[in-house]
Amino acid sequence: MGNKIELKLDKRDVHGKKVAKLRKEGVIPGIIYGASTDPISVQVAANIFEKVYRQAGTYTPVYLTIDGQKKIAMIKDVDIEPVKGLARHISFHAVKASDPVMAEVPIRLIDEGESEAEKAGLVVLQVLEKIEVKALPMDLPDAIEVSVLGLKEAGDKVTLEQATLPEGVEYVERDDGKPEEDDEEKPRFTDQMVASVWEPAALQAANEATAGDATDESEVATEGEEESGEAEKSEAEAPAESTK
Repeated sequence: MGNKIELKLDKRDVHGKKVAKLRKEGVIPGIIYGASTDPISVQVAANIFEKVYRQAGTYTPVYLTIDGQKKIAMIKDVDIEPVKGLARHISFHAVKASDPVMAEVPIRLIDEGESEAEKAGLVVLQVLEKIEVKALPMDLPDAIEVSVLGLKEAGDKVTLEQATLPEGVEYVERDDGKPEEDDEEKPRFTDQMVASVWEPAALQAANEATAGDATDESEVATEGEEESGEAEKSEAEAPAESTK
């Protein structure tokens, strides 16, 4: 864990379509729920929140202060306006320091540039960027680290088995829904590949083949949708207690 991340919020009395005025003034509406607390409507200046969000992401506890009231919470969801890329609603999930929580954390490759493979001109490609873990809020790591130092030639790989898992942290293994075959041993969760070694020419060919199959299906929200208050709808439906 890094330094303690703090954020001061103000209670919010504006709701519904009126929050559009808040956003125009550079203020983001939000809600706090969970940990046996009644939902609290809050607001915060966009520039202040964006700085905290860059530090905390959705996997680092944030120490909140709301009119003198203290809470520990995770940033559960940030509704982003698709055209300008600005945050327009925040959901905070209050947690207890004594209760484990689940969160997706980044996977960070270490010792990059030091492996025999890279020194020989080969490329190490990371294919697994994040992983879900379970830990006490104060034990959640900033990232799960995996060393690539042992990679030597094309086709070599590192898996979650080689990851450094901090004490008190465990992976969250979810059922993939696929039926088990009697004559086929099910791979272990930690067999998931994190990164592999490629010949530069082979990687370029694979990228070009993928690009050729890609289609642009992006949709752009209209200005009317931006201020439609759909984020407020999700706020009203927020659960009063944690489901984790």
